[in-house]
Amino acid sequence: MLLAGDVGGTKTLLGLYAGGPPAPQPQAVRRFPTLEFGGLAELVTAFLGGVGWSGPLEAACFGVAGPVRGQVCQLTNVPWGVDARRLGAELAIARVTLLNDLAALAHAVPALADDQLAVIRPGDADAAGNAALIAPGTGLGETLLHRVGGRFVPAPSEAGHADFAARSDREADLARVLAARFGRVSYEQVISGPGLVNIHRFAHGDAGCGAVPPDAPAADQPALIARAGLGRHCPGCAETLELFVGALGAEAGNLGLRSVATAGVYLGGGIPPKILPALRTPTFLDAFRAKAPMEALVDAMPIAVILEPNGALLGAAIAAQRLALEVPA
Repeated sequence: MLLAGDVGGTKTLLGLYAGGPPAPQPQAVRRFPTLEFGGLAELVTAFLGGVGWSGPLEAACFGVAGPVRGQVCQLTNVPWGVDARRLGAELAIARVTLLNDLAALAHAVPALADDQLAVIRPGDADAAGNAALIAPGTGLGETLLHRVGGRFVPAPSEAGHADFAARSDREADLARVLAARFGRVSYEQVISGPGLVNIHRFAHGDAGCGAVPPDAPAADQPALIARAGLGRHCPGCAETLELFVGALGAEAGNLGLRSVATAGVYLGGGIPPKILPALRTPTFLDAFRAKAPMEALVDAMPIAVILEPNGALLGAAIAAQRLALEVPA
């Protein structure tokens, strides 16, 4: 039996998986509000007690929302530190590993079935090529999937915190407004749930917005903005979504270039499945391919959205199984 976790800034998914081909199979999966617990060991203990499991665990892998160094992570948007060795000792699990949450999702990419993906553009896939993954949600994650020895090996990054590059006068205005507020502007401050809210504030200026009530909880605002933008119920929300989708397309194309992702560029996270119609427009696709003199290269890259909500959890289970078999993850 394997333990897998997807530890995010808002929610944490934990699962027990039975190992075996073609991929580990879920036996019990639960969702928890991350900040209702004082740490990961406390959360895991509650999960195992709740599902009634007291038996041995062969290995555990946790995808965590933050950079992993020496199997230690200080989560970016959660006041937790996680140490794999200490966690293993506390939980009596001999083999524990931490992965960046996007690297965990990347482990699942080869195992995803057709009905777990929405194809934005089929492209001309190179079965021997690299791939890439970009995932806007509570934050923005990016991962390169290098083809090594016939399989994808995820290379984690913190590229979501790289400097945002404006491509138009309107984006330059947005960058100036955000720089005055934050000091510098990262891609995460534009391409994420909070990024949608930042753009929305910029697009509306001093005017109110009927689609987003002033007392709407912060966690609900991105969905309200996206819904109004898709339905074009509010001009400011429509512009917000247009700016968001253009920036996402541009950065997805940038990531495709960085990784030479001829096997495909995948969009994960909570936002892309909710805005699929906007991702099938020229706003996204033209921004993705506008990479002269490399337009032909990026134009051939397949693009797909990951629909599987437990993808990172599956990827963590796959990594845990490799760890149990002593195959490098």
